[in-house]
Amino acid sequence: MGLDANAAAPSSAFKLLFPEIVDHLLADLRQHYDLPSEAIHYIRHNLTYNVPHGKLNRGLAVHECYLAFCAREHKPTAAQLRQAHVLGWCVELLQAFFLVADDIMDDSHTRRGRPCFFRLPNIAMNAINDAMILEMMIYRLLRSHFAHHAAYPHLVELFHSITYTTELGQLLDLTTSQPADHVLLHKFSEDALRRIYRYKTSHYTFYLPVALGMRLAGVCEAHKYDTAKDMCMHIGYYFQAQDDFLDAFGDPQVTGKIGTDIEDNTCTWLIVRALERCSADDRKLLERHYGKKHKESSDRVKQLYRKLQLPSLFAQFEQSSYERLSARIGAIDDMPTAAFELLLSKLYKRNR
Repeated sequence: MGLDANAAAPSSAFKLLFPEIVDHLLADLRQHYDLPSEAIHYIRHNLTYNVPHGKLNRGLAVHECYLAFCAREHKPTAAQLRQAHVLGWCVELLQAFFLVADDIMDDSHTRRGRPCFFRLPNIAMNAINDAMILEMMIYRLLRSHFAHHAAYPHLVELFHSITYTTELGQLLDLTTSQPADHVLLHKFSEDALRRIYRYKTSHYTFYLPVALGMRLAGVCEAHKYDTAKDMCMHIGYYFQAQDDFLDAFGDPQVTGKIGTDIEDNTCTWLIVRALERCSADDRKLLERHYGKKHKESSDRVKQLYRKLQLPSLFAQFEQSSYERLSARIGAIDDMPTAAFELLLSKLYKRNR
């Protein structure tokens, strides 16, 4: 867990870089595009509202993973650490792009304790294009900061491939939950859940920061990337199951959003476990109430979850998963493990 020792300093340096990132992107717009000042102001608002207000764990993980994979005898320069932070903000831009779009698709109301971007006055469905602008700013930053770096082609390919993978995961999530007004419980299987978790969450939340740190550190061996991806898929399942639990039972004042998985007819860890444990009468209740846009129906489903002792089951799952993942990390012998240890430590018994 040694990476936690200096966590405060990287976090502060990382956050302080964001205003420079924004200024750089806006200067790039002014230099290459004939946009009126109103458009520049609008894009600044898009960036500052959507990008820097989360936990920033994905972005900070790039820095930590870079340090973990640097050769022991190589101490990174200030310029190299700055490059890691720039890549971290590219990951946060990707996250912002996904969240703005996801909130529209889910018809959500809050994100990070504030109204979703498309709910703001004078934004509405403009947010679809705003999300795409956030995505493209990743590649403006990559070109301006890494065009002459040996890893540049690999960095671009990582963002392209993982964005595509995540969009396929979103497709699986959406199509599993449709039609929204008619629950099809047979779609909610463990296989479907694992596939959604792997494509929609694990790649961009865990593998992307790790792989970016490895590339920046000059790691080239393909088998090390295979090991990292496999580990990240397992950590991602643990993380997304936590997210599903917090959506139903977390405190919105802490999580920053009002959970809508039940109303949205979503395939989650909770509904899959409920279907494994429920009686015929319980299943009929789920058929009546799951996926309905009424608080009363959502409350009935949560009552059933409690009746089936899913909060207790989740606590057992969380502890056993942590122990199993810790052992799995300890068994890795072909690469540094500090990055995986840090990722897991940040997730254990989280409440947001």
